[in-house]
Amino acid sequence: MSTRITLDPITRIEGHLRVDVEVNGGKVANAWSSAQMWRGIEVILKGRDPQDAWSYVQRFCGVCTTVHAISSIRAVEHALNVEVPVNAQYIRNIMIAQHSVQDHIVHFYHLAALDWVDIVSALQADPKKTAAIAQSISDWPGNSEKEFKATQDKLKSFVAGGKLGIFSSGYWGHPAMKLSPEVNLMAVTHYLKALDYQRKASQAIAILGGKNPHIQNLVVGGVATAINMENIATLNMERLAYLRSLMEETRDFVQKVYYPDLLAIAGAYKDWFKYGAGVTNYLAVPEFPEDGKGNKFGLTGGIVTAGNVAKMRMVKDHRDDFLIKNIKENVTHAWYEGSGTLHPWDGETKPDYTDFKDNGKYSWCKAPTLEGRPVQVGPPAQIMASYVAGNSKVTKLVDGALLKLGLKIGDIHSTMGRLYCRGARAHVMADLSLEYLDKLINNVASGDKNYANHTEIPSGEYRGVGFHEAPRGTLSHWIVIKNKKIENYQAVVPSTWNAAPRNEKGEMGPYEASLMGNPVAVPDKPLEVLRTIHSFDPCIACAVHTVDPEGKEITKVKVL
Repeated sequence: MSTRITLDPITRIEGHLRVDVEVNGGKVANAWSSAQMWRGIEVILKGRDPQDAWSYVQRFCGVCTTVHAISSIRAVEHALNVEVPVNAQYIRNIMIAQHSVQDHIVHFYHLAALDWVDIVSALQADPKKTAAIAQSISDWPGNSEKEFKATQDKLKSFVAGGKLGIFSSGYWGHPAMKLSPEVNLMAVTHYLKALDYQRKASQAIAILGGKNPHIQNLVVGGVATAINMENIATLNMERLAYLRSLMEETRDFVQKVYYPDLLAIAGAYKDWFKYGAGVTNYLAVPEFPEDGKGNKFGLTGGIVTAGNVAKMRMVKDHRDDFLIKNIKENVTHAWYEGSGTLHPWDGETKPDYTDFKDNGKYSWCKAPTLEGRPVQVGPPAQIMASYVAGNSKVTKLVDGALLKLGLKIGDIHSTMGRLYCRGARAHVMADLSLEYLDKLINNVASGDKNYANHTEIPSGEYRGVGFHEAPRGTLSHWIVIKNKKIENYQAVVPSTWNAAPRNEKGEMGPYEASLMGNPVAVPDKPLEVLRTIHSFDPCIACAVHTVDPEGKEITKVKVL
C-alpha cells in the first residue's frame, strides 16, 4: 500500500521547500520537489543601470549574498570584455573562499548534522570516553573532557527546563540513528563551537567586502577595496594581519574538527554511500581566476554524463561556447506562463500560479537543462573535476578518505558522497583563502597597487554571463544590456538546478531523482528523506521569492 508524505518546509533555515513522496514497501516510489516562493528580482532589474545589478541581486538570498554579487559583476564584465586587475581577482577569491568555508561549516553542523546525530543519546555519554574518541581522530585543543562535560550539562539543563529550543523538533531515538552516545556528544559539542567559527569566516569577508552579508566593495572592472599598506583608512598590513588570523582559525576548525567529524559520521553510516545518487549528470565551472583576462583558474571545471567520471569533459574557462549555448530552462511544470524551453538570455519571468498539481505545474523553480539533460550541481561536481584534473590537494584528500572508508570514487554518487565532497571542498577552501592572501601581499609588494579598471557602459546591445562555482554549485547570471540599461536578466542558481521539477520530457530533477528507492523506516518520521534532501544543502531563498496567489498587493517597497 502506498503512503503519501508531505514535508513542508523541509529546510531548517534557508527558504521554503516542500517535498512530497510516495512510500511503498518501505521505499520511496515517487517524489516531487516544490519551491514554495517566487523570485522577482529579475523583473525589478529591468531598465536599471547594469553597474548596479550586483547590489540588487544579493537580495536573492539573505545568506549566500556574496555569490550573487560575484556572478552579476562577472556577467557585466563578460558582456563588455572588461579586464580585471590581478589584485582585484585575489581579493574576490579570498572572499569567495571564506564564504565557502562559512557556508560549509553552517551546512554540516547546523543544517545537516542533526539528521545523523541523536541529541537525546548524548545525555547518556561518558565525557571521558568522548574526549578519548575525539583526541584519537584530531589534535584540536578543544577536545577535552571538560568541554564535553560542559556541553552535556548544558543539554541536561535544557531538558530539565523543558526548553530544548533549536533541538526540540528532531527525530530523536529514530531507528535509523546509529552513532554511539559518545560520538553524539562530540558532534553536539562541535555543533555549538561551529557557531563561533562560522562567525569568524563572516568577519573575514566583511574586512574585504565592507560588510557581510551584502558586500559593498565590487565595481565593474575590479573592487573598491583601496590598497595602501601605510594608510589606516585602506586595506593595510594591520587589516591583512587580522584577516590572516581569522582565516587561520577557521582553517584549523575545518581541518581539525569539521573534516574528522565528517569522516567519523561517514564511517558509521557507510550504507548511505549506496542511496541518493539520482541524476548523475554533473556540472562544475572553473573558479578562482588568477589573471586579468580569465584564462587561468585555481580550480578547474567539468561536465560528467551518466556518472562516467573517467570521461569528464573539462571546462577550462567561463567563455566555454558549449556551456553558454546549451544551458536552457523549461517551465512545463513550473508556475510560469507557457510550457516552453528558453535560453536564459531570452528567458521570461511571468508568474502563473495554479496550485500544486502532481501532473501539472507544482513549483516556482524552473527546470534547467544542459544539452537537454537535467544536471546535478554542487561540491561533488567540483571535487570530481579537480580529482580528474590531478589537483594534488583534492587527490590526496579523496584518496585518503576512500582508503580509510573502504570506498571507490563511484561511491561519491550518493547522499553521504555529497556530504563528504562538501567537507573536502571546505578543507580546500580554507587553504586557498590563505594562499590567495599571500599572493595578494606578494603582488602588492612587487609594486602593483591597481585594484580596478574604470568602466563606462557603452551604447549598443551586449550579452554577458557570469559563472561562479558557489558553495551549492554552479551559479550563472545572464544579462542583456541595451542602450546602457538592463533589457533582460535571468539567474540560473544551484538550487534551481537541483530543486528543479520535471522537465518537458518528464525527467525528474536531482532532488526528486535522488529520493527514488530511498529507505523510509517510519513513514510518519521520514528522517531518511531529510538526509538525502539536506545533503544538497537546499537554499530556496536563492531560487524564489514571494507572491500572493490571488494577485493582491503584499507590500510596497521603495527601490532607489
